[in-house]
Amino acid sequence: MVLDERKYMILKAIIDDYIITAMPVGSRTVSRKKGVGFSPATIRNEMSDLEELGYLAQPHTSAGRVPSDKAYRLYVDSLLNSEELTVEEKKRIEDYIARRSGQVEDVIRAAADILADATQYTSVVVAPRIQSLRIKRVQMVPVDENTALMIVVTSAGIIKDALISIPPDMSSENLYSISEMLTRELKDHTLSEVRQIFARVFRDMSMNRRLLGGVMKVMEEKLVEDAPEDIVIGGTTKLLNYPEYSDIEKAKNFLTLFENKDRLAGMLKRAGGMEITIRIGRENEIEALQNCSLVTATYRVGNNASGTLGVIGPTRMNYRRVVSMMEYMGEVISKMLSGGNE
Repeated sequence: MVLDERKYMILKAIIDDYIITAMPVGSRTVSRKKGVGFSPATIRNEMSDLEELGYLAQPHTSAGRVPSDKAYRLYVDSLLNSEELTVEEKKRIEDYIARRSGQVEDVIRAAADILADATQYTSVVVAPRIQSLRIKRVQMVPVDENTALMIVVTSAGIIKDALISIPPDMSSENLYSISEMLTRELKDHTLSEVRQIFARVFRDMSMNRRLLGGVMKVMEEKLVEDAPEDIVIGGTTKLLNYPEYSDIEKAKNFLTLFENKDRLAGMLKRAGGMEITIRIGRENEIEALQNCSLVTATYRVGNNASGTLGVIGPTRMNYRRVVSMMEYMGEVISKMLSGGNE
């Protein structure tokens, strides 16, 4: 059944009130709202219809109604208007992130902190996959006569290092020359492209093949395949301030969620490529999130790498503010990590 304009208006008024108060909303409360213009009796009839349609629930007899997940989905898809951030809010975000070094680890930590603080919900930020970042420099530094430290700097400022074996007669000058050659050959290519490039380098070089083979193996196995999922969580306990999580069991289940960061990161990564996604209640695949809403947004590093921002809050979260905040944060982070490292 398609809701008529009156039902839309009443449902939106109930959701707007419940987002603020977390208290069941009655017909008299709705009738007093500016622009509604219907009597409490008319509103009660409409609320009964909305309850039958699955948009409202009545937690107690004679109590007001609360929105269902279905109501929030309609609200998000049809009734939600974006909320413009103030000039002060935008400047605060820009200044806070700009004070970081431009290294992606610092930027995503700053993003998680300010996102949690600005929304008063829990934030999750996933770094770009290292396989998709472009190489800017390769440097090998001798540690002892048999070992060198290989350092790889990427387009997002991510620095990865690993120890490699070197021939005992390898001089510092030779290591420097090989480092320069690798930088020339690998610059602006992704880590996932190293095998193809090394195959060509092997054909062109008759010396140091053993060393180059070790370099390729380390880059593939240690820097790419074994790269941990970089995920930062901000405001872990902020949701415990909301009445929905006053129940000890609910709070425990929610906090347990962050013990398995890989699973959480995997869910956020599946939203990659979409500017904004909103999962409400049972739309979330993780059981601990089925009393929550998860809003995600994508940010980019250059043209090929992307990461994810996420905000976790109660299903009655202030979607307008969260969506606006996420969109702007995505723009700021993308600009900093891309423009600052070209």
